[in-house]
Amino acid sequence: MKYHVLHITTDFAEEWQKEVFDQELCDLGVDTIDAGLEPEQAGYADYYIPSDLWEQNQEAIQAQISDTEGATLLSVDEVPDQNWNAVWEAEHPVQELPLGVKIIPHCAFGAGHHETTAMMIEALINFKSQISNFKFNVLDNGCGTGVLGIFAKKLGVAHVLAVDIDDKSVQNTLENAALNGVELDVRLGDISSFPFGEETGLGAFDLILANIHRNILLAQMPIYARMIKEGGEVWMSGFYETDCPALEEEAQKNGLQLIEVRANGEWRMMRCRKEELR
Repeated sequence: MKYHVLHITTDFAEEWQKEVFDQELCDLGVDTIDAGLEPEQAGYADYYIPSDLWEQNQEAIQAQISDTEGATLLSVDEVPDQNWNAVWEAEHPVQELPLGVKIIPHCAFGAGHHETTAMMIEALINFKSQISNFKFNVLDNGCGTGVLGIFAKKLGVAHVLAVDIDDKSVQNTLENAALNGVELDVRLGDISSFPFGEETGLGAFDLILANIHRNILLAQMPIYARMIKEGGEVWMSGFYETDCPALEEEAQKNGLQLIEVRANGEWRMMRCRKEELR
């Protein structure tokens, strides 16, 4: 397969802005992002896209970059054809995580080492140790590599629905689920468009995991509140300390009570519970 590479520099105030920018380019066909590792390369990355998709989406990609404050397209080059599967496997080996979980990360999706994901994984392991029955119905919203859903399954939950709006993420989650020998219900789409209800087989959830940036969490909070069972919990990560007040306020407006805030560096995770009716 022939590729083009876009040489791009970015200078964003918040890390989530870079994550959103990368995801927008992935939605337009980019399937590999190689960030500069040297200090003098801070903010620089190579974005690889199949040549046919570059030709198809060139105007949209250039418009996306030019319309994004803090992003600059330096140049575009055609890459000599080679065995990209072999290149990827050599440069991105399987990542080993606790409980024997193995993850192959693709595109902009992490392998589970990022602080936000690490907090969620640690919380899952701790939660499992505190309760006797973990036969939960779990939603992994914005599943990426599927790492959180895979951990939940490894810990013994009954069912995991893993959802993402990106088809590459869906494929990566299916690949990683098979690699780890677990079964996930993986679906492409936005949760707001899913016909949740007992008659659909999706039912309500005991636990919702959402490791997404704050804007999506705020927008989807009413959906989480409708989908979670009484006494169930919504776990959110992917934001900073300064984002916590707005997220807590929106959670409370929707009947979700804050029960814990975890910290890992500058990142935060919140656990909220839907109170049971008395």
